[in-house]
Amino acid sequence: MADEVVLLGFWPSMFGMRARIALAEKGIKYEYKEEDLRNKSDLLLKMNPVHKKIPVLIHNGKPICESLIIVQYIDEVWNHKSPLLPSDPYHRSHARFWADFVDKKVNGVGGKLWDTKGEEQEAAKKEFLEMFKTLERELGGKPYFGGETFGFVDIALVSSYTHLQVFYERFCKFRMEAECPKIVAWVKRCKQKESVAKSLPDQKKISDFLSKWFEPDVAED
Repeated sequence: MADEVVLLGFWPSMFGMRARIALAEKGIKYEYKEEDLRNKSDLLLKMNPVHKKIPVLIHNGKPICESLIIVQYIDEVWNHKSPLLPSDPYHRSHARFWADFVDKKVNGVGGKLWDTKGEEQEAAKKEFLEMFKTLERELGGKPYFGGETFGFVDIALVSSYTHLQVFYERFCKFRMEAECPKIVAWVKRCKQKESVAKSLPDQKKISDFLSKWFEPDVAED
């Protein structure tokens, strides 16, 4: 009996992009269901009754919630192809640390750029650049964060970068190419992968969406 895989998502969601990239990396066929986050479906409310957020992966009728947990689940269940996390426990924990850094630090600073003004926004600009310099130091001379192969941290960050690029282009005076050339080269490298290229929406569409529709009450994770 074939696996039944359904993904509940919302097209601009950086978190939903993570699940799509992971599924594409593994070559998993699935049914995608677009959610209206202002009018959430009964299926979403049933599958994620606690947070009522997307994305939700439904595997043979059982829901898995929260984007990084979904990516780890995909890696563990479909472990026959393209491992996303290292097999070594230390290196695996290291990857989880940096993915958590992306969620708690990098994405948080992007929100500050949008929501603040004046001195507070200026401080957020400096913090935003420092976060990427920290990531650039972690990347070092490696092609991907895990080394030679695209993996967990790459998925966590490249899915956010489409949104973050809008933030720094709009609010920051620095050029990312000049300040963090290794990160820019890494992004280009990731986008050459089919799994990433077909999972990330057009940059202009994201920019237009964030300009017209960015509101705090729209729940996604």
